[in-house]
Amino acid sequence: MEQDEAVTVRGRPIHVDFRKWPDTLHWQFTMYHLADDEWGTWMWSPPGSTARRGTEEPKVFRHTNVKLIPVGAWWTAIWNDGFEFDLYVDIITPPVWDGDRVTMIDLDLDIERRVADGEVSIVDEDEFAERRVSLGYPDHVVREARRAADEVASLVASGVEPFSDAGAHWMRVAQGLG
Repeated sequence: MEQDEAVTVRGRPIHVDFRKWPDTLHWQFTMYHLADDEWGTWMWSPPGSTARRGTEEPKVFRHTNVKLIPVGAWWTAIWNDGFEFDLYVDIITPPVWDGDRVTMIDLDLDIERRVADGEVSIVDEDEFAERRVSLGYPDHVVREARRAADEVASLVASGVEPFSDAGAHWMRVAQGLG
């Protein structure tokens, strides 16, 4: 994969609008465009960036984060610098772009990769099962979410791109910008 090592600007701000089914406010934050490649749109946020979940007080991040929004996928990934998990994948409805805003609905299932031992796990199965009923996820959404979680967990565990060198590459680029 050929990647641009010469990224030298912060990038344009992009508002990331996470929702809960069917359309309830969830995580809201701004990241900065880093690059577009065969995997999708890469964004980053420097230490000191904030995110707000619903109407809660903003949370301040002390480390660099890099996010990938793939085109038409049922997942989005974030690489973390300085956390217990270096990779966290949210299972979502396919993202919708409107200029410099991207909106997606979080479907509860997540994949984590632990820094200490590389262990990959699907988490929040209980939330998914509960909300599937309480929020009335349609059958096709349940099937796609489950398929995406199983597929992504397998790709992450096998070290298949973009979960191998690509994420690490863009994290290094972002760290050089912050």
